[in-house]
Amino acid sequence: MGEVIIKEVVSKKDLSDFIYLPEKVHKDEPEWLPPIYPDEKLLFNKKKNKSYNYADTIMLLAYRDNVPAGRIMGIINKRYNAIHNERHGRFCFMECYNDAEVFHALLIKVEEWAREKGMEKLIGPLGFSDKDPQGFQIEGFEYPMFMTSPNNSYYMPQLILGEGFEKKIDLVNYLGALPEKLPEVYEKVLVRIDKNPEFRIIEFNSKKELKPYIIEVLELMNQTFEEIYGFVPLNDGEKEEFAGRYLPVLDPKFIKLVQAGNGDIVGFAIGLPDFSKGIRDATGRLFPLGIFKILKDSKRTRKLLMMLGGVKKEYRGKGLDVLMGVKILQSAIKHKMSVLDSHLVLEDNSRMRSEYERVGLKVVKKFRIYQKNL
Repeated sequence: MGEVIIKEVVSKKDLSDFIYLPEKVHKDEPEWLPPIYPDEKLLFNKKKNKSYNYADTIMLLAYRDNVPAGRIMGIINKRYNAIHNERHGRFCFMECYNDAEVFHALLIKVEEWAREKGMEKLIGPLGFSDKDPQGFQIEGFEYPMFMTSPNNSYYMPQLILGEGFEKKIDLVNYLGALPEKLPEVYEKVLVRIDKNPEFRIIEFNSKKELKPYIIEVLELMNQTFEEIYGFVPLNDGEKEEFAGRYLPVLDPKFIKLVQAGNGDIVGFAIGLPDFSKGIRDATGRLFPLGIFKILKDSKRTRKLLMMLGGVKKEYRGKGLDVLMGVKILQSAIKHKMSVLDSHLVLEDNSRMRSEYERVGLKVVKKFRIYQKNL
């Protein structure tokens, strides 16, 4: 084999090679789930993605025999580092064949770059924030891949252990059948909250009804996620961008809000029908026919992904999270969903984990974020 050469992404062709390399790496993995490529192009567009306004970045491609053989992105999230008083660099969006030399060459370049920028530690895989895929999957490869999570090959965690990295934190994924009957404790919580005039549950039937609440929900997300590892608050421009990006794929039936007596939204929970099969059938492309395959699967799927949720700090401990969760479960049962997927849950989020276990879900996948001192 020829020597490994690392080049920075600078041209449109480089960027195209970077974006589409994963589908070449995974071409012999029929269950691999591609990204939605229009979203990828937006993610890596420095003019349109406002995350670049507060981050230093570098995008690298590895070549062997003049053929792309791996990729990596380095990020220094200056906003996150300032908030948490850290000097941490990140690596993310890493892909390569089962080739330790390519893997090493890519990581070493990002380590050197981060060190030159004055960073003391390298963390990853971790993108601009926790809204990007984070970690390498380390367990549960026998279960289907799902949207917006890492979809790496089995050898990636093996390769990183050879580079001197160690565990930073794990995330887990719960999966199970929707319960036919809700646990009795939930029924008691519902009765208690229904009698409390201080709170009102808000449910939706259309995106038109939902749209006026989106920005307020994103501001609440800023407040409720501040203690979650990897989260970076959205500024006003990012809220607008985030709303425009995700509103088209949301299903209002599986979004629940709690409104306090003063009119403020103090809790939110968002579920999303898992249309991963549609994305796979469309090979990640929306046009000319991919969008129809995705829409078709979004109506046929019987799996519900729990994407986001939070309760304002001063209103926690009142059962509002249970209220929203139960309402989503009721909507899921009503609309013939049969499987519930927790998406990614930090391993130390004991409260959320206990709720998933209460309804019979079990951990089927595990993802790991790594760290290394520079």
